[in-house]
Amino acid sequence: THRGTLFPYTTLFRSIKKNMKYPSYAKKNGIEGQVLVVFIVEKDGSISNAEVSWGVDPSLDQEALRIVNKMPKWKPGKQGGSTVRVKFHLPIKFMLE
Repeated sequence: THRGTLFPYTTLFRSIKKNMKYPSYAKKNGIEGQVLVVFIVEKDGSISNAEVSWGVDPSLDQEALRIVNKMPKWKPGKQGGSTVRVKFHLPIKFMLE
């Protein structure tokens, strides 16, 4: 698996929480849920082809994409000693407090 070489989960979830801006429409209407974003970690660690695989509401879906596209570079995946592109599925949970 490539999971351990990509991005430490605690850092990832802190980054998501820090950068999340709960959409006012969703907040006003009490919309919560989990958005699943799928993307590629390129050989240089950059993120590409981010798309919503499982959405909740357009406002939350767009915020999830914004967060993913704003992430810093990841450590690229390795397989057999070579750097490879890796497809990653990232759930982003939106909960009102």
